[in-house]
Amino acid sequence: MSEALLLEKAQSAAEKAYAPYSNYPVGACVMTESGELFTGCNVENGSYSATVCAERVAIFKAISHGARVVTALALFTENRALPCGTCLQVLSEFARDGEILIYAGSPTGSVSYRLSELLPHAFQFKPKP
Repeated sequence: MSEALLLEKAQSAAEKAYAPYSNYPVGACVMTESGELFTGCNVENGSYSATVCAERVAIFKAISHGARVVTALALFTENRALPCGTCLQVLSEFARDGEILIYAGSPTGSVSYRLSELLPHAFQFKPKP
């Protein structure tokens, strides 16, 4: 799967964002271990703590469809912003060995990172089987 396709889907998801407070639409697309793609957009709320980031929407959609491993995330914003700490921690839960590619795109281009570069000391808790 190409970076360009992931970013295209993330950009399309950003167009569906509900961001009346920040006016900062964000779109995300995650790829699972099986190659399936799931998109998400940020959904804001007047009670700011109830707002959900695009990355978590996409991840939770993938998980709710049975996926358990995320291998890539594309994020589209107006300025190539990176995932927040909460989203990075959620990603670390579903990334095999904490390694996924993160593509940050904007109308002016993209950059990529490994999750371990952005969150080198993720909280790790292994649930009992």
